[in-house]
Amino acid sequence: MFHAPRADRRDRLALPVPGCRVLQPLVVFLAAGIVLADDFQGSTHQVAYDGEEIRYSIEAPDDPVARLQKRIDNGEARLKFDSKFGYLPALLEFLHVPQASQMLVFSKTSLQRHLISPSNPRAIYYSDDVYVGYIPGAPLLEVSAMDPNLGGVFYSLAQEETAQPKFKRSVDCLQCHGAAKTMGVPGHFVRSIATDETGELDTHNEASYITHRTPLEDRWAGWYVTGTHGDQIHRGNLIGAAAFEQAAKEPYELGNLADLSRFFETRKYLGTGSDIVALMVLEHQAHMQNYVTRLNFESRIMLRQYGHIRYLKSQSEAFLRYLLLTAEAPLTGPVRGNPEFTKEFQSHGPRDRRGRSLRDLDLQTRLFKHPCSYGIYSPAFDNLPAPMKEHLYQRLWNILTGQDQSRDFEKVRAEDRAAILEILLETKYGLPEYWQSGRTRSSATAGRELAN
Repeated sequence: MFHAPRADRRDRLALPVPGCRVLQPLVVFLAAGIVLADDFQGSTHQVAYDGEEIRYSIEAPDDPVARLQKRIDNGEARLKFDSKFGYLPALLEFLHVPQASQMLVFSKTSLQRHLISPSNPRAIYYSDDVYVGYIPGAPLLEVSAMDPNLGGVFYSLAQEETAQPKFKRSVDCLQCHGAAKTMGVPGHFVRSIATDETGELDTHNEASYITHRTPLEDRWAGWYVTGTHGDQIHRGNLIGAAAFEQAAKEPYELGNLADLSRFFETRKYLGTGSDIVALMVLEHQAHMQNYVTRLNFESRIMLRQYGHIRYLKSQSEAFLRYLLLTAEAPLTGPVRGNPEFTKEFQSHGPRDRRGRSLRDLDLQTRLFKHPCSYGIYSPAFDNLPAPMKEHLYQRLWNILTGQDQSRDFEKVRAEDRAAILEILLETKYGLPEYWQSGRTRSSATAGRELAN
Protein backbone atom coordinates (compact mmCIF):
# COMPACT_ATOMS: atom_id res chain seq x y z
CA MET A 1 0.00 0.00 0.00
CA PHE A 2 1.30 3.46 -0.90
CA HIS A 3 0.10 6.03 1.56
CA ALA A 4 -0.38 9.58 0.37
CA PRO A 5 2.52 11.92 1.16
CA ARG A 6 2.37 15.34 2.74
CA ALA A 7 -0.18 17.74 1.30
CA ASP A 8 2.34 19.97 -0.41
CA ARG A 9 3.87 17.03 -2.24
CA ARG A 10 0.46 15.67 -3.21
CA ASP A 11 -0.35 19.00 -4.81
CA ARG A 12 2.83 18.92 -6.87
CA LEU A 13 2.05 15.46 -8.16
CA ALA A 14 -1.61 16.11 -8.86
CA LEU A 15 -1.36 19.46 -10.61
CA PRO A 16 0.27 18.62 -13.98
CA VAL A 17 -2.54 16.74 -15.72
CA PRO A 18 -3.43 16.49 -19.39
CA GLY A 19 -5.31 19.59 -20.45
CA CYS A 20 -3.98 21.69 -17.57
CA ARG A 21 -2.24 24.89 -18.65
CA VAL A 22 -1.64 26.47 -15.23
CA LEU A 23 1.54 25.06 -13.81
CA GLN A 24 3.22 25.56 -10.49
CA PRO A 25 6.53 27.45 -10.54
CA LEU A 26 8.47 24.22 -10.01
CA VAL A 27 6.99 22.60 -13.10
CA VAL A 28 7.74 25.68 -15.18
CA PHE A 29 11.24 25.56 -13.72
CA LEU A 30 11.61 22.00 -14.94
CA ALA A 31 10.02 22.45 -18.33
CA ALA A 32 12.27 25.39 -19.08
CA GLY A 33 15.26 23.09 -18.80
CA ILE A 34 16.63 24.78 -15.67
CA VAL A 35 16.50 21.35 -14.08
CA LEU A 36 19.94 21.02 -15.67
CA ALA A 37 21.41 23.36 -13.08
CA ASP A 38 24.53 21.22 -13.00
CA ASP A 39 25.12 21.60 -16.75
CA PHE A 40 26.78 24.57 -18.43
CA GLN A 41 25.47 27.55 -20.33
CA GLY A 42 24.75 26.51 -23.91
CA SER A 43 24.63 22.81 -23.07
CA THR A 44 21.53 22.32 -25.22
CA HIS A 45 22.98 24.03 -28.30
CA GLN A 46 23.53 21.60 -31.14
CA VAL A 47 27.12 20.76 -32.01
CA ALA A 48 28.02 20.65 -35.72
CA TYR A 49 28.45 16.89 -35.68
CA ASP A 50 28.18 16.59 -39.45
CA GLY A 51 31.06 19.01 -39.98
CA GLU A 52 34.58 18.07 -41.03
CA GLU A 53 35.71 17.39 -37.47
CA ILE A 54 33.07 14.73 -36.65
CA ARG A 55 31.46 13.59 -39.96
CA TYR A 56 28.73 11.74 -38.07
CA SER A 57 26.59 10.76 -41.05
CA ILE A 58 29.56 9.81 -43.21
CA GLU A 59 31.78 7.81 -40.88
CA ALA A 60 31.15 4.09 -40.60
CA PRO A 61 30.22 3.26 -36.99
CA ASP A 62 32.14 0.82 -34.84
CA ASP A 63 29.60 -0.10 -32.20
CA PRO A 64 28.17 -3.41 -30.91
CA VAL A 65 25.38 -3.43 -33.51
CA ALA A 66 27.71 -2.69 -36.42
CA ARG A 67 30.04 -5.42 -35.23
CA LEU A 68 27.15 -7.89 -34.93
CA GLN A 69 26.07 -7.06 -38.48
CA LYS A 70 29.54 -7.95 -39.73
CA ARG A 71 29.34 -11.30 -37.92
CA ILE A 72 25.95 -11.99 -39.47
CA ASP A 73 27.21 -11.07 -42.94
CA ASN A 74 30.25 -13.32 -42.50
CA GLY A 75 28.15 -16.24 -41.36
CA GLU A 76 29.67 -16.16 -37.86
CA ALA A 77 26.38 -15.32 -36.12
CA ARG A 78 22.80 -16.35 -36.75
CA LEU A 79 19.86 -14.59 -35.12
CA LYS A 80 17.15 -17.10 -34.28
CA PHE A 81 13.65 -15.89 -35.06
CA ASP A 82 11.14 -16.52 -32.28
CA SER A 83 7.50 -17.09 -33.25
CA LYS A 84 6.27 -14.78 -30.49
CA PHE A 85 8.95 -12.13 -30.04
CA GLY A 86 10.73 -12.20 -33.39
CA TYR A 87 14.43 -11.40 -33.16
CA LEU A 88 14.19 -9.83 -29.70
CA PRO A 89 15.44 -12.72 -27.49
CA ALA A 90 18.33 -13.60 -29.82
CA LEU A 91 19.32 -9.96 -30.24
CA LEU A 92 19.46 -9.37 -26.50
CA GLU A 93 21.60 -12.47 -26.08
CA PHE A 94 24.08 -11.56 -28.84
CA LEU A 95 24.41 -7.97 -27.59
CA HIS A 96 24.62 -9.01 -23.91
CA VAL A 97 21.58 -6.98 -22.93
CA PRO A 98 19.85 -8.40 -19.83
CA GLN A 99 16.15 -9.17 -20.07
CA ALA A 100 15.92 -8.06 -16.43
CA SER A 101 16.51 -4.47 -17.56
CA GLN A 102 12.98 -4.34 -18.98
CA MET A 103 11.21 -0.98 -18.62
CA LEU A 104 7.83 -0.12 -20.11
CA VAL A 105 6.76 3.25 -21.47
CA PHE A 106 3.23 4.02 -22.71
CA SER A 107 3.69 7.60 -23.90
CA LYS A 108 3.70 7.85 -27.68
CA THR A 109 7.36 8.78 -28.04
CA SER A 110 8.73 6.39 -30.62
CA LEU A 111 9.29 6.00 -34.34
CA GLN A 112 6.31 3.61 -34.19
CA ARG A 113 4.28 5.79 -31.85
CA HIS A 114 0.92 4.82 -33.35
CA LEU A 115 1.35 1.30 -31.95
CA ILE A 116 2.09 2.44 -28.39
CA SER A 117 -0.64 2.83 -25.80
CA PRO A 118 -1.20 2.11 -22.10
CA SER A 119 -2.52 -1.31 -23.14
CA ASN A 120 0.45 -1.93 -25.48
CA PRO A 121 3.50 -0.17 -24.00
CA ARG A 122 6.94 -0.15 -25.57
CA ALA A 123 9.54 -2.26 -23.78
CA ILE A 124 13.10 -0.95 -23.50
CA TYR A 125 16.08 -3.13 -22.64
CA TYR A 126 19.63 -1.84 -22.23
CA SER A 127 23.23 -2.50 -21.27
CA ASP A 128 26.16 -0.11 -20.88
CA ASP A 129 26.29 0.57 -24.62
CA VAL A 130 23.15 -0.83 -26.29
CA TYR A 131 19.44 0.04 -26.17
CA VAL A 132 16.66 -2.10 -27.67
CA GLY A 133 13.02 -1.05 -28.08
CA TYR A 134 10.26 -3.62 -28.63
CA ILE A 135 6.54 -3.05 -29.23
CA PRO A 136 4.26 -6.09 -29.47
CA GLY A 137 2.93 -6.31 -33.01
CA ALA A 138 5.34 -3.73 -34.42
CA PRO A 139 7.14 -4.42 -37.70
CA LEU A 140 10.48 -3.09 -36.42
CA LEU A 141 12.80 -3.49 -33.48
CA GLU A 142 14.33 -0.13 -32.57
CA VAL A 143 18.02 -0.44 -31.67
CA SER A 144 20.73 2.04 -30.77
CA ALA A 145 24.31 1.73 -29.63
CA MET A 146 27.12 3.92 -28.37
CA ASP A 147 30.07 4.46 -30.68
CA PRO A 148 33.19 5.88 -28.96
CA ASN A 149 33.71 8.38 -31.80
CA LEU A 150 30.16 9.13 -32.92
CA GLY A 151 27.98 8.90 -29.82
CA GLY A 152 24.57 7.30 -30.27
CA VAL A 153 23.96 5.45 -33.54
CA PHE A 154 20.40 4.43 -34.37
CA TYR A 155 19.10 1.39 -36.22
CA SER A 156 15.95 -0.55 -36.99
CA LEU A 157 15.60 -4.27 -37.60
CA ALA A 158 12.63 -5.70 -39.48
CA GLN A 159 10.72 -8.39 -37.57
CA GLU A 160 10.70 -10.68 -40.61
CA GLU A 161 12.47 -14.01 -40.61
CA THR A 162 15.37 -14.14 -43.03
CA ALA A 163 18.73 -15.88 -43.26
CA GLN A 164 20.70 -12.65 -42.98
CA PRO A 165 18.77 -9.93 -41.15
CA LYS A 166 19.95 -6.37 -41.80
CA PHE A 167 20.16 -3.51 -39.34
CA LYS A 168 19.17 -0.30 -41.09
CA ARG A 169 20.90 2.83 -39.84
CA SER A 170 18.51 5.74 -39.31
CA VAL A 171 19.05 9.49 -39.21
CA ASP A 172 15.37 10.31 -38.62
CA CYS A 173 15.86 9.59 -34.91
CA LEU A 174 18.23 12.55 -34.67
CA GLN A 175 15.32 14.98 -34.82
CA CYS A 176 14.92 14.21 -31.12
CA HIS A 177 18.06 12.20 -30.35
CA GLY A 178 20.50 14.75 -31.73
CA ALA A 179 19.14 18.02 -30.42
CA ALA A 180 18.54 19.96 -27.20
CA LYS A 181 17.32 16.99 -25.15
CA THR A 182 20.59 15.11 -25.78
CA MET A 183 22.97 18.05 -25.19
CA GLY A 184 23.09 18.77 -28.91
CA VAL A 185 24.81 15.49 -29.82
CA PRO A 186 23.55 12.07 -30.96
CA GLY A 187 22.45 10.37 -27.77
CA HIS A 188 19.68 9.25 -25.46
CA PHE A 189 17.37 10.84 -22.93
CA VAL A 190 14.50 10.00 -20.59
CA ARG A 191 11.31 12.05 -20.50
CA SER A 192 8.67 12.37 -17.80
CA ILE A 193 5.61 13.59 -19.65
CA ALA A 194 1.93 13.31 -18.81
CA THR A 195 -0.42 11.58 -21.24
CA ASP A 196 -4.11 11.12 -21.80
CA GLU A 197 -5.84 7.74 -21.62
CA THR A 198 -4.50 6.75 -25.06
CA GLY A 199 -0.87 7.68 -24.41
CA GLU A 200 -0.95 10.96 -26.37
CA LEU A 201 1.47 13.52 -24.94
CA ASP A 202 0.67 16.71 -23.09
CA THR A 203 3.89 18.60 -23.77
CA HIS A 204 2.81 21.45 -21.48
CA ASN A 205 3.14 19.06 -18.56
CA GLU A 206 6.62 17.67 -18.94
CA ALA A 207 9.57 17.46 -16.58
CA SER A 208 12.22 17.02 -19.26
CA TYR A 209 15.80 15.76 -19.16
CA ILE A 210 15.36 13.26 -16.36
CA THR A 211 18.69 12.41 -14.70
CA HIS A 212 19.88 11.43 -11.23
CA ARG A 213 19.36 15.08 -10.26
CA THR A 214 15.59 14.97 -10.77
CA PRO A 215 13.47 14.39 -7.61
CA LEU A 216 11.55 11.13 -7.75
CA GLU A 217 8.27 13.01 -7.49
CA ASP A 218 8.95 14.53 -10.94
CA ARG A 219 9.98 11.29 -12.66
CA TRP A 220 8.28 8.68 -14.82
CA ALA A 221 5.07 10.25 -16.10
CA GLY A 222 4.25 8.16 -19.15
CA TRP A 223 6.02 5.09 -17.72
CA TYR A 224 4.99 2.02 -15.82
CA VAL A 225 7.04 1.48 -12.67
CA THR A 226 7.40 -1.63 -10.52
CA GLY A 227 9.35 -1.94 -7.28
CA THR A 228 9.10 -0.52 -3.80
CA HIS A 229 9.95 3.00 -2.69
CA GLY A 230 8.10 3.49 0.59
CA ASP A 231 6.24 6.77 0.94
CA GLN A 232 8.26 8.49 -1.76
CA ILE A 233 6.04 9.48 -4.66
CA HIS A 234 6.58 9.42 -8.39
CA ARG A 235 4.46 10.02 -11.50
CA GLY A 236 4.62 6.51 -12.93
CA ASN A 237 1.52 4.39 -13.56
CA LEU A 238 -0.66 7.49 -13.94
CA ILE A 239 -2.77 7.46 -17.10
CA GLY A 240 -4.91 10.50 -17.87
CA ALA A 241 -6.25 13.38 -15.85
CA ALA A 242 -8.34 11.25 -13.49
CA ALA A 243 -5.30 9.26 -12.38
CA PHE A 244 -3.34 12.41 -11.58
CA GLU A 245 -6.27 13.71 -9.58
CA GLN A 246 -6.55 10.43 -7.70
CA ALA A 247 -2.84 10.64 -6.90
CA ALA A 248 -3.61 13.54 -4.55
CA LYS A 249 -6.00 11.46 -2.47
CA GLU A 250 -5.44 8.97 0.34
CA PRO A 251 -4.65 6.16 -0.04
CA TYR A 252 -2.78 6.28 -3.34
CA GLU A 253 -2.48 2.72 -4.66
CA LEU A 254 -0.44 3.09 -7.86
CA GLY A 255 2.98 3.12 -6.22
CA ASN A 256 5.00 0.20 -4.82
CA LEU A 257 3.62 -2.14 -7.47
CA ALA A 258 4.93 -5.63 -8.15
CA ASP A 259 2.43 -6.51 -10.87
CA LEU A 260 1.13 -4.56 -13.89
CA SER A 261 -1.54 -6.99 -15.08
CA ARG A 262 -4.28 -4.53 -14.13
CA PHE A 263 -3.05 -2.29 -16.97
CA PHE A 264 -2.25 -4.66 -19.86
CA GLU A 265 -1.50 -8.26 -20.81
CA THR A 266 1.97 -8.82 -19.36
CA ARG A 267 2.47 -12.08 -21.26
CA LYS A 268 3.18 -10.02 -24.37
CA TYR A 269 6.61 -9.19 -22.91
CA LEU A 270 9.74 -11.07 -21.89
CA GLY A 271 9.41 -9.87 -18.31
CA THR A 272 6.51 -8.88 -16.08
CA GLY A 273 7.67 -5.54 -14.69
CA SER A 274 9.12 -2.12 -15.42
CA ASP A 275 11.95 -1.94 -12.94
CA ILE A 276 12.41 1.19 -10.83
CA VAL A 277 16.13 0.56 -10.33
CA ALA A 278 16.72 -0.02 -14.04
CA LEU A 279 15.00 3.31 -14.68
CA MET A 280 17.19 5.13 -12.15
CA VAL A 281 20.39 3.68 -13.58
CA LEU A 282 19.27 4.46 -17.13
CA GLU A 283 18.59 8.10 -16.27
CA HIS A 284 22.09 8.52 -14.91
CA GLN A 285 23.73 6.59 -17.74
CA ALA A 286 22.03 8.30 -20.68
CA HIS A 287 23.01 11.82 -19.63
CA MET A 288 26.51 10.67 -18.72
CA GLN A 289 26.96 9.28 -22.22
CA ASN A 290 25.70 12.51 -23.76
CA TYR A 291 28.20 14.46 -21.65
CA VAL A 292 31.13 12.32 -22.79
CA THR A 293 30.05 12.65 -26.42
CA ARG A 294 29.70 16.41 -26.06
CA LEU A 295 33.19 16.71 -24.57
CA ASN A 296 34.58 14.52 -27.35
CA PHE A 297 32.98 16.54 -30.15
CA GLU A 298 33.80 19.96 -28.72
CA SER A 299 37.38 18.96 -27.96
CA ARG A 300 37.93 17.70 -31.50
CA ILE A 301 36.44 20.87 -32.96
CA MET A 302 38.52 23.11 -30.68
CA LEU A 303 41.73 21.23 -31.37
CA ARG A 304 41.19 21.41 -35.11
CA GLN A 305 40.30 25.09 -35.11
CA TYR A 306 42.55 26.48 -32.37
CA GLY A 307 45.00 23.76 -31.39
CA HIS A 308 43.90 23.84 -27.74
CA ILE A 309 40.83 23.26 -25.52
CA ARG A 310 41.12 26.31 -23.28
CA TYR A 311 37.57 27.45 -24.06
CA LEU A 312 36.03 24.29 -22.60
CA LYS A 313 36.52 24.97 -18.91
CA SER A 314 32.82 25.32 -18.05
CA GLN A 315 32.01 22.15 -19.97
CA SER A 316 34.69 20.09 -18.25
CA GLU A 317 33.85 21.37 -14.77
CA ALA A 318 30.16 20.64 -15.29
CA PHE A 319 31.08 17.15 -16.47
CA LEU A 320 33.08 16.52 -13.30
CA ARG A 321 30.14 17.63 -11.18
CA TYR A 322 27.92 15.16 -13.01
CA LEU A 323 30.55 12.40 -12.85
CA LEU A 324 30.68 12.76 -9.06
CA LEU A 325 26.89 13.10 -8.68
CA THR A 326 27.26 16.35 -6.73
CA ALA A 327 23.66 17.44 -7.37
CA GLU A 328 21.97 14.06 -7.00
CA ALA A 329 18.42 14.21 -5.68
CA PRO A 330 18.53 12.32 -2.36
CA LEU A 331 16.34 9.34 -1.61
CA THR A 332 14.25 9.69 1.54
CA GLY A 333 13.80 5.96 1.95
CA PRO A 334 14.93 2.62 0.56
CA VAL A 335 14.22 1.66 -3.05
CA ARG A 336 14.01 -1.95 -4.18
CA GLY A 337 13.59 -3.26 -7.69
CA ASN A 338 13.99 -6.47 -9.63
CA PRO A 339 16.77 -8.39 -7.82
CA GLU A 340 17.83 -9.95 -11.12
CA PHE A 341 18.62 -6.55 -12.61
CA THR A 342 20.40 -5.36 -9.47
CA LYS A 343 22.53 -8.50 -9.38
CA GLU A 344 23.28 -8.34 -13.10
CA PHE A 345 24.25 -4.67 -13.04
CA GLN A 346 26.54 -4.98 -10.03
CA SER A 347 28.19 -8.16 -11.31
CA HIS A 348 30.16 -6.39 -14.02
CA GLY A 349 32.53 -4.63 -11.65
CA PRO A 350 35.46 -4.15 -11.88
CA ARG A 351 36.24 -4.53 -8.18
CA ASP A 352 39.21 -3.57 -6.03
CA ARG A 353 40.91 -5.92 -3.59
CA ARG A 354 38.33 -5.01 -0.92
CA GLY A 355 35.50 -6.02 -3.25
CA ARG A 356 34.31 -2.47 -3.91
CA SER A 357 33.00 -1.28 -7.27
CA LEU A 358 31.65 1.94 -8.73
CA ARG A 359 28.67 -0.18 -9.81
CA ASP A 360 27.69 -0.97 -6.23
CA LEU A 361 24.19 0.34 -5.61
CA ASP A 362 23.17 2.03 -2.37
CA LEU A 363 19.41 2.64 -2.89
CA GLN A 364 19.00 3.86 0.68
CA THR A 365 19.83 7.55 0.46
CA ARG A 366 21.36 7.69 -3.05
CA LEU A 367 21.83 5.64 -6.20
CA PHE A 368 25.45 4.47 -5.82
CA LYS A 369 27.45 3.55 -2.74
CA HIS A 370 30.48 5.33 -4.15
CA PRO A 371 29.36 8.51 -5.98
CA CYS A 372 31.44 8.38 -9.13
CA SER A 373 29.94 7.24 -12.41
CA TYR A 374 30.90 3.85 -13.77
CA GLY A 375 30.87 5.65 -17.12
CA ILE A 376 34.52 6.49 -16.45
CA TYR A 377 35.31 2.92 -17.57
CA SER A 378 33.53 3.30 -20.91
CA PRO A 379 35.31 3.13 -24.27
CA ALA A 380 33.84 6.56 -25.00
CA PHE A 381 35.62 8.08 -21.99
CA ASP A 382 38.87 6.32 -22.88
CA ASN A 383 38.52 7.68 -26.43
CA LEU A 384 38.35 11.33 -25.39
CA PRO A 385 41.02 13.47 -27.06
CA ALA A 386 44.21 13.32 -25.01
CA PRO A 387 44.28 16.98 -23.86
CA MET A 388 40.74 16.74 -22.50
CA LYS A 389 41.30 13.39 -20.81
CA GLU A 390 44.54 14.60 -19.26
CA HIS A 391 42.80 17.67 -17.91
CA LEU A 392 39.93 15.64 -16.44
CA TYR A 393 42.35 13.25 -14.75
CA GLN A 394 44.26 16.13 -13.19
CA ARG A 395 41.09 17.84 -11.94
CA LEU A 396 39.71 14.54 -10.64
CA TRP A 397 42.98 13.86 -8.83
CA ASN A 398 42.82 17.29 -7.19
CA ILE A 399 39.25 16.69 -6.08
CA LEU A 400 39.70 13.17 -4.77
CA THR A 401 42.91 13.98 -2.88
CA GLY A 402 41.26 16.95 -1.18
CA GLN A 403 43.38 19.60 -2.88
CA ASP A 404 40.20 21.01 -4.38
CA GLN A 405 37.87 22.13 -1.60
CA SER A 406 35.78 24.40 -3.79
CA ARG A 407 32.06 24.83 -3.31
CA ASP A 408 31.31 22.86 -6.47
CA PHE A 409 32.55 19.64 -4.87
CA GLU A 410 31.98 20.24 -1.17
CA LYS A 411 29.15 17.70 -1.12
CA VAL A 412 31.58 14.90 -1.97
CA ARG A 413 32.39 13.69 1.51
CA ALA A 414 35.97 12.98 2.52
CA GLU A 415 35.28 9.28 3.02
CA ASP A 416 33.71 9.07 -0.45
CA ARG A 417 36.67 10.85 -2.05
CA ALA A 418 39.04 8.39 -0.41
CA ALA A 419 37.01 5.34 -1.43
CA ILE A 420 36.62 6.49 -5.04
CA LEU A 421 40.34 7.22 -5.29
CA GLU A 422 41.25 3.80 -3.92
CA ILE A 423 38.81 2.01 -6.24
CA LEU A 424 40.03 3.86 -9.33
CA LEU A 425 43.68 3.27 -8.49
CA GLU A 426 43.07 -0.49 -8.55
CA THR A 427 40.51 -0.77 -11.32
CA LYS A 428 40.92 2.00 -13.88
CA TYR A 429 43.28 1.26 -16.77
CA GLY A 430 45.35 4.10 -18.18
CA LEU A 431 45.55 6.43 -15.19
CA PRO A 432 48.41 8.95 -15.32
CA GLU A 433 51.63 7.91 -13.61
CA TYR A 434 51.30 10.55 -10.92
CA TRP A 435 48.08 8.87 -9.70
CA GLN A 436 50.04 5.71 -9.01
CA SER A 437 53.07 7.41 -7.50
CA GLY A 438 51.06 9.87 -5.42
CA ARG A 439 53.05 12.77 -6.82
CA THR A 440 51.26 15.83 -8.15
CA ARG A 441 52.45 17.73 -11.17
CA SER A 442 53.73 21.22 -10.59
CA SER A 443 51.15 23.98 -10.49
CA ALA A 444 52.57 25.32 -13.74
CA THR A 445 51.84 22.03 -15.46
CA ALA A 446 48.68 20.93 -13.72
CA GLY A 447 45.63 22.08 -15.58
CA ARG A 448 47.57 24.24 -18.00
CA GLU A 449 45.46 22.88 -20.89
CA LEU A 450 42.55 25.05 -19.74
CA ALA A 451 44.51 27.94 -18.22
CA ASN A 452 43.19 31.44 -18.69
